[in-house]
Amino acid sequence: MTKSTCFLSFLLIFSLFWACNPKENSGNNPDSLPRIAIAGIAIESSTFSPAVSEMDAFRVNRGEEIFNLYPFFSPDSANRKRANWFPALYARSLPGGAVTRETYEALVNEILDRLRENLPYDGMFFDIHGAMSVVGLDDPEGDLITRIREVIGPETLISTSMDLHGSVSWRLAENTDLITCYRMAPHEDAMESKKRTVDNLLERLESGTGKPAYKAWVAVPILLPGEKTSTRVEPAKSLYDKVAPVADQEGVVDAGIWIGYAWADEPRNQAYVMVTGDDQDKVKEGAEYLAKSFWEVRKEFDFIAPTASLRESLDKAIASKVQPFIISDMGDNPTAGGAGDVTWTLHDILKRPEFKTSEGPSLIYASIPGPELIEKAVEVGVGGMVEAPVGAAVDNRYAPPLLLKGRVMAIKEGDQHAQTEVVVQVGSVSVIVTKRRKPYHYEADFTNLGLNPRETDIVVVKIGYLVPELYDMRADWIMALTPGGVDQDLERLEFKRINRPMFPFDREMADPDLTAKWVPVIERAF
Repeated sequence: MTKSTCFLSFLLIFSLFWACNPKENSGNNPDSLPRIAIAGIAIESSTFSPAVSEMDAFRVNRGEEIFNLYPFFSPDSANRKRANWFPALYARSLPGGAVTRETYEALVNEILDRLRENLPYDGMFFDIHGAMSVVGLDDPEGDLITRIREVIGPETLISTSMDLHGSVSWRLAENTDLITCYRMAPHEDAMESKKRTVDNLLERLESGTGKPAYKAWVAVPILLPGEKTSTRVEPAKSLYDKVAPVADQEGVVDAGIWIGYAWADEPRNQAYVMVTGDDQDKVKEGAEYLAKSFWEVRKEFDFIAPTASLRESLDKAIASKVQPFIISDMGDNPTAGGAGDVTWTLHDILKRPEFKTSEGPSLIYASIPGPELIEKAVEVGVGGMVEAPVGAAVDNRYAPPLLLKGRVMAIKEGDQHAQTEVVVQVGSVSVIVTKRRKPYHYEADFTNLGLNPRETDIVVVKIGYLVPELYDMRADWIMALTPGGVDQDLERLEFKRINRPMFPFDREMADPDLTAKWVPVIERAF
């Protein structure tokens, strides 16, 4: 073999290796990497709460700081090196009331302006919750993605990450190309799901396969709260165990079941199934299988823990011999969209004779906003006496502000949500008062204030199902059926705009048509 023949053979082998290994080789040439944008707005909003969410409710990240939100985008991560990334804006808020139109438009317009700066894009990582409500606007996520499409064009692959408590409207389904959904509630797989969103996008771009040929969508007429659909227990556990086998088939990109969001009175709010991929039969069969599986177990869903009235819950907790006995104050849960300042439960606790003296059962109440009390507590300092109204500044439908009088036991400033926290001792009750509302999820939330929840008789938290750390801490647990913007008794709420018939509102409704509908692919890029 001549030298020239050997050289040509080498070039041929090298070229074949390069073509077959785009991931390994594209990193040597940044200009050949896909251009991918990042943007999103995430909030869960109750339309049954009088609260509204304005700009100060959102934590807004722009540009490079967005990478810090995702461990899989660390500087030395493989994903970071597989594309030229253009993070625009990502805004996230604690759940709350409907977003004001002014706030929504300000965030959307900034996203669009930032996206225009780096056009064109091959792909986009679109990170949303899926249960945002905006005053005067139906289907905000559908509106947002449509307006993004108008800027980035139809050929750009959009890969959407969602919470399973979101809703997949037809407009959202049509404008996204790839879509992922959490498979666990509580959402212990949230970051894993977001990474899957990005991995799917990169794989489709790097392989040249582009947009999946088929998107199957099924609207399932079920509307249930998360407290009845936790994947810790049946039937949701087995139902969600069926998702991965559908998604992992050859010819399928991903599959998801969305429970939907129960506290927004909007036409899109119900359950959904969506499957994407290139094998038409598997995509259709998978979507219909998951939808029918959901419908078949609809009557088996029940609360994840025992429920009772507040009085019954307190009676049981006081009689208990284990620590801590956790009571979920569910109706005003700020992690589901409650205002977080309903005083109804705290009024009742402080009226109970068992808690009137320091010798009574120890109880931590977390928490109630009270900016005026915070100001006075800071003035008098730890050990001083304080008296000021707390709560009911936003939601006073069930109880008025509470005049709280007690001794300041701790002051902590600088919390990202609460800003300032104060512990006020009233009899045997430690009330956590905050400048701004804050959910209490972690043991450190309490120990940082000098409280020991594990050695406290009763811990009352404004929450529904317990997040993992509280769940693992509990010695016993009950969910109190209290009032608020996320009332668990859905059938006593005044729904006027959701689609009907809908389970459980129409329990004897006929079986619905769960045939998958094909969502059109806007425009195939390859």
